Parts: sequence; structure tokens; C-alpha cells
Amino acid sequence: QVQLVESGGGLVQPGGSLRLSCAASGFSFSAYAMSWYRQAPGKERELVATITSAGVRTKYADSVKGRFTVSRDDAKNTVSLQMNSLKPEDTAVYYCNAQRYTTYWGQGTQVTVSS
Repeated sequence: QVQLVESGGGLVQPGGSLRLSCAASGFSFSAYAMSWYRQAPGKERELVATITSAGVRTKYADSVKGRFTVSRDDAKNTVSLQMNSLKPEDTAVYYCNAQRYTTYWGQGTQVTVSS
């Protein structure tokens, strides 16, 4: 079956860093664009970063541009999100997303940025 499993979330102080990973299985990973979304309490789900199939392009939300980096390793069926200079407003559940003709979602991992 299709699975997207996020890991790497946790509690970090403002200015700190975290690296999220998403392990994919059950579909042709390399053919899919991979994205990270996040959702904070009371807010709509927000697209954070996207990396296209083959890693040709990346896109970032303005709020994270210059701080976050998305990457993929098609040999390992993983996508990562390196988050630096974290701010309290980055606090959210972060979700891994795969998009082609069909969309798949991970279960999410909590990131909390707080002193």
C-alpha cells in the first residue's frame, strides 16, 4: 500500500534547526512531485515547499524562503526538509505530500518552535 511517513519533528528553540524526512513506499516515487505542507492550529493548510520529479525545480513559500531547503533522494524514496532559523510562527504539523495524477498524504509530524 501507499505510505508516506514523516519523521524528525520535535521541539526546538527560536533560531534553531530541524530536518524533517519523509519515507515513501507503494508508488513510483521518482515520477511524483513531492511537497511539504504545514498546518497550524486554527489556520488552513499551507504549502511550504515543493520539489518536482527528478528534482528539476524547487519552490518555497515566501515565509520560509531562504530558511528552508527541500531535497529528494529518489534512490531511497525520501524527501527532506531542512529548516533553519526557525521562528515561533513555523510551529505546525508538517505533512509530506506526493502529487502526480493521484495525491498522497503522510500522517504529519509536529514541529514546535518555542523558548
